[in-house]
Amino acid sequence: MNFLSQLLQGITYVPIVVQAVEGLFGNKTGANKKAAALAFIQNAVSPTDPAADKYIVDHDKFQDGLSKVIDGVVECLNASVWAAQH
Repeated sequence: MNFLSQLLQGITYVPIVVQAVEGLFGNKTGANKKAAALAFIQNAVSPTDPAADKYIVDHDKFQDGLSKVIDGVVECLNASVWAAQH
């Protein structure tokens, strides 16, 4: 699987991961929940082949980008009916 496909597939799971983390760590701080979600998503999109690691040339920017995706999903969920149910 090429990296773009793997990245897009991983990003599609962000809402599911955010919801699962909320269920598992609901009593933790937002920062703790975000760190857990980020770890799950990073593992999902990280290349499984060590040689494929060349696709991520700046790991800090990559993590920052994933962090922003998670923030956006949380913002959307908090502005929806989903937030009222939790």
